[in-house]
Amino acid sequence: MSTTSDFATLLASAREIAERAYTPYSHFRVGAAALTTDGRLVRGCNVENAGYGVTLCAECGLISELIAGGGGRLARFVCVGGAEHLGRDQREVVMPCGRCRQLLSEHAGDDLVILTPEGPLGMDAVLPQAFGPADLRP
Repeated sequence: MSTTSDFATLLASAREIAERAYTPYSHFRVGAAALTTDGRLVRGCNVENAGYGVTLCAECGLISELIAGGGGRLARFVCVGGAEHLGRDQREVVMPCGRCRQLLSEHAGDDLVILTPEGPLGMDAVLPQAFGPADLRP
């Protein structure tokens, strides 16, 4: 997998899906895109709710699409965001929140690389000492 070309494709896809976000309260559109280890593209956008606690992050939609499409593991991931008035190509790479980093960790392939504002990083750098399924074993 070529990281540079993968991220160019993912950035375009994340920016495209961000335009479909439902953001009547924050007006901050977020789009997420990932490649799976078997080469599929999965995407998600944020969906706000008047009850802020039940707002869905873009990463939640992406993981839902991953599972609905048959599961698998994530190999490359990017998330973009920006104010509603910004054009699609102006949405910048943003870092997933802590909850979403946990979601990504749960579904990460062995070598998941995330494009961050500081450049590509592995899951261990994005969520060091992650809590995961192994921590639940007796």
